[in-house]
Amino acid sequence: MIAHMRIDNRLIHGQVTTSWIGAVGAGLLIVANDDVAKDPIQKQMLPLAARGVKTLVLSIQDTVDYINKGSGKEKIMILAKFPSDALALIEAGLKPLEVNVGNQAPIPGTKYKMVTKSIAVTSEDAEIYRKIENLGFHLITQMMPSNSPKEFIKVITSKGF
Repeated sequence: MIAHMRIDNRLIHGQVTTSWIGAVGAGLLIVANDDVAKDPIQKQMLPLAARGVKTLVLSIQDTVDYINKGSGKEKIMILAKFPSDALALIEAGLKPLEVNVGNQAPIPGTKYKMVTKSIAVTSEDAEIYRKIENLGFHLITQMMPSNSPKEFIKVITSKGF
């Protein structure tokens, strides 16, 4: 069961390991991104950053295959690096219980707008977020489990997207 999907281009960091894993009760953390999965250094370092949490670094297709093989009652948290990764996973049939837009640092050279102090969005990203919502997945933004979640589509709409 995918208890939580977080879209966060920082991937594994303190907020994930010290707060989110416990809050969602995940026993497995999957980092899902094709480029990261091809990078031997990140494949080695990211599980170390998870501080003892069982971690897999997989491509989008390998993530789908792993989940579809039957992860049983295992509670899984997926870290999607970009909104496009989250959309690809959802379009492939994965059904996370919640989708949280975490941190999205600005990507140099893109036309982004900061919609919160930690989330940069381009018009292409906004389209992807709306596609995810239109597929029936309610998007929230919630930095920490102790923060109140906000409806993400309302946030981006209020910023002109």
